[in-house]
Amino acid sequence: MSHHSPNARRAFAVEVVDRLRSAGYHALWAGGCVRDELLGKLPSDFDVATSATPDQVQALFGPRRTIPVGASFGVVSVLGPHDAGQLDVATFRSDAGYSDGRHPDSVTFSNAEHDAQRRDFTINGLFFDPLAEEVIDYVGGLEDLRKGVIRAIGDPQARIAEDKLRMLRAVRFSANLGFSLDAETLAAVQQNAHELVIVAAERIAAEMRKMLTHPNRVRAIRLLQLSGLVSVVFPELEALHAGEEFGADEAKDAIASPVPIDDAVRSSPWKRTLAVLGRLHHPSFPAALAALLHEISRDCLQAARIAGQVAERLKLTTDERERAQHALRHEAEIRRARSLPWPRIQRLLIAHGVDDVLTLAAAVAEVAGESPDDIAFCRHKLVQPPAILNPPPLLNGDDLIAMQIPRGPIFRLLLDAARDAQLEEKITSPEQARELARALWERKSSGAKK
Repeated sequence: MSHHSPNARRAFAVEVVDRLRSAGYHALWAGGCVRDELLGKLPSDFDVATSATPDQVQALFGPRRTIPVGASFGVVSVLGPHDAGQLDVATFRSDAGYSDGRHPDSVTFSNAEHDAQRRDFTINGLFFDPLAEEVIDYVGGLEDLRKGVIRAIGDPQARIAEDKLRMLRAVRFSANLGFSLDAETLAAVQQNAHELVIVAAERIAAEMRKMLTHPNRVRAIRLLQLSGLVSVVFPELEALHAGEEFGADEAKDAIASPVPIDDAVRSSPWKRTLAVLGRLHHPSFPAALAALLHEISRDCLQAARIAGQVAERLKLTTDERERAQHALRHEAEIRRARSLPWPRIQRLLIAHGVDDVLTLAAAVAEVAGESPDDIAFCRHKLVQPPAILNPPPLLNGDDLIAMQIPRGPIFRLLLDAARDAQLEEKITSPEQARELARALWERKSSGAKK
């Protein structure tokens, strides 16, 4: 999507409203794009809500420029100029009943006011008329946006009953925007938290990615804890945060700044978790997930196994799972890199996911009050050209075959020994590598004969 220009998207969104209006329909921008514009952010996507039915939208823009993505819910995608991408045009609707807690049983096309009433939070229920440049607010969203409050539209219990994922979205908007969570909305989340289990794992994971990679991730985790959702999403953390409660006021503060580290923090695994999470520097999702699970076991292999279970349950990608596990297994080595054999560190530095390991190690070292020198040593090594950091091996399997060494487990042993000697700069030529391998092989085979 990156080749689309935000300005071209916006211009196209204005044009779509203009076309619909000219054809005699009511049309407005709706939802997140209105919220973002009012917060002074450039929206990544624009949504148009209209009185036109899906058939009328398709007739107006033509079959080649429209895709009926969710025609039963009244949604049609309209394709714009190549630098603007596409945007969704949705017919104003009111939903009747959600018996499965996710999809409306039936949809009735209606008007803007009814359409606003079925949305999730007041700050997401605003409309904007881009032609008259005015905000249309049926739900008190402007006031909540000004006060910095996440509040369900209408009855919070009813909004949550319609889609249980809204509980996680309430926490995400509150954390990421630094807004407080309305007391009644929070109470409804606390009462219904256990119901989140019916939501598809992929949808839960998508929310966690947005929360854990955001600078306010500590606040998100505290709100998940306060709302009772943390035990549903991450039951593995139960033992860590049991007895570590805090008041609503504490969760309400926009905790973008890291928790100061003192003895109370260092002595509590849960507070250490939050402190490490807060000190990650622009983490990927796997690095943030690894930080969240870091204190779960003193044994890094056990922590990595647990990360595997979490990844399985949340249906994360294989790459996300492997990178989180890799970071948990190896961050301790990075923190004492200079005292370990260089070949062992070199293999870590050239492996996929080294950034995640360094990100986690740096935060853990800072919270533990350790010197950052070992991590600096690794970062320094990483800027070296590949010919130095990862030189081509001086010996390979073909060489061993040419030396008439029989294939077998001995191959890996000899290749590793030659590689280590090369990285430690004990040998510098293929001849020396072959000599080393031959000497080692003869020692092994004569040892085997005895």
